[in-house]
Amino acid sequence: MNSVSKSDIDKNFGKILRDFRIKNNLTQEQLSEKLGISLKYISRIENGNNGVKTQTLINYMNILGITPNTIYASFITNKDAAKEKKISMKFSSLSDEKKDFINSMIDLVRNLD
Repeated sequence: MNSVSKSDIDKNFGKILRDFRIKNNLTQEQLSEKLGISLKYISRIENGNNGVKTQTLINYMNILGITPNTIYASFITNKDAAKEKKISMKFSSLSDEKKDFINSMIDLVRNLD
């Protein structure tokens, strides 16, 4: 099993959180207000200098529309989990209409059993 360092996790999370903040057209100050955390803490998280608490991470994900697979994708090495991650990542890139269609097809296939 490959060991992942805390520093690697902090840097990866920081980059993803910064990219999504920018994608959502939010400044660090605006996000700080939405999350109820200090601007300094956001800066340290985004620069990979600070870990992020689970509660804060979940709030980030909800505010910025980040899926768990996006956050953890680069750390998943288990073959079965990696297959599910790959499917999920493909699914998340689809339009809402196509997602609804795929969900209907999954329901149909599940009901065949």
